[in-house]
Amino acid sequence: MRIDKFFKISRLLKRRTVACEACSEGKVSVNGRAVKPAYNIKIGDVVTISLKSGDVVFVVKSLNEKVSAKEASTLYEIIG
Repeated sequence: MRIDKFFKISRLLKRRTVACEACSEGKVSVNGRAVKPAYNIKIGDVVTISLKSGDVVFVVKSLNEKVSAKEASTLYEIIG
């Protein structure tokens, strides 16, 4: 699954366009490497996103494309 789509489905970022902008600006890294919006993430990847309020670090737990708002947080586990 593309990382920009994952952000939208997991509700970590509101819109896919915001996720694309964050990736294009170098604010998103996977396993320590900056990635583009089309990067395909895998279960177990460690993702870091730099936001105004600080960095959010999480591990990808699942790649379901259809989840409810209640289940969105099961797609990842925040580790830092």
